[in-house]
Amino acid sequence: MIKKRWRMNKERMTAILMLLPSVILLGVFVYGFIIQTAYSSFTDWQGLTSPGDADFIGLENYRDLFSGLLNARFRQSLVNTLFFTIFFIIGCISLGLTFAILLDQGVRFEGFFRLIFLYPMSLSFIVTGTVWRWLFNPGGGINRLPEYFGLDPIGFRWLTDRSQIWKFDWNQVPRYFGFLLMAVLVIYAYRYWRKQQNIWAAVFGLISVATLAWLVTGGADKIQILPVREEHGFNVAMIGIIIAAIWQMAGYVMAMYLAGIRGISDELREAARVDGANEIQVYQKIILPLLQPITLSAMIVLGHISLKIFDLIFVMTGPDYSSTDVPGTLMFVTSFRGNQFATGAAIAIVMLILVAMVIIPYLVTTLRSEHEL
Repeated sequence: MIKKRWRMNKERMTAILMLLPSVILLGVFVYGFIIQTAYSSFTDWQGLTSPGDADFIGLENYRDLFSGLLNARFRQSLVNTLFFTIFFIIGCISLGLTFAILLDQGVRFEGFFRLIFLYPMSLSFIVTGTVWRWLFNPGGGINRLPEYFGLDPIGFRWLTDRSQIWKFDWNQVPRYFGFLLMAVLVIYAYRYWRKQQNIWAAVFGLISVATLAWLVTGGADKIQILPVREEHGFNVAMIGIIIAAIWQMAGYVMAMYLAGIRGISDELREAARVDGANEIQVYQKIILPLLQPITLSAMIVLGHISLKIFDLIFVMTGPDYSSTDVPGTLMFVTSFRGNQFATGAAIAIVMLILVAMVIIPYLVTTLRSEHEL
């Protein structure tokens, strides 16, 4: 018994010693730097002195980012990220699912087509951005393509277009967040009601009703973020960047969906066909519902990529082009060109929070599901 316990302790100590260097490096160079960045965001550090000599100013940098008149560029970068994330996820999932369904039909040269679809994923965003920047050159590339068919060239300016669509006032953001919060609460209330956990369903239901009453009575309109109207919208120059990003990542989503489809047993499909279902109904009633976990995983991965996108935009339009700003490029400009390191650190922490809002709920749900199994 003593010998067995000694062997177990020896194996545990060996495992700890093997993992200790990685844990130390991770703690210092990842979480240590995150803590340092977070502390710097609460100071007025301008890079002229050491971070420890800067004055502590609390949440002033964050207040200036979201409500300062001189930081409209940061707010537009958040709007750009929002639109980029939405169209990037929708485009990648739509194309990826379409490619996977087409390849699942038993087409000839399936391996060749799978290689073609997966090849862009092997490239870095630097290479992708360089190629698509040439293609979107207003004086050549895609714009000159109709000339080969005897047509006039396209006059679209792609990455250099400064026009905006779908504009809204930044002061309306509390109202939009209120509706979003209400939708989330309703979803959770319905979820707990389906599980017959009536207490939580009632709590979320009451909070959602109170949120709706607050919105209807104009409570959100009383929150004045800025003293003046500040419009933001979808910059048309982002279209080219979205196309390039979808081109690179759609193959990755296709591989996920194709693996999921191939993992569904043929017996389920044959049973549905015996019951009179056609191919469209087989996908609609059998395959697509079983692919929901893959869809969620793809959305999490793509959302994480879109929130911290930097290199693709840096190559295609550069960090100084405000129409295609995202928090990553703006942080680079603010910190390393403007020497406003405290403000840059605040932007980095905002990015960290956005990514955490996507990743942490997914990890909690996954770990909970594994624990229940």
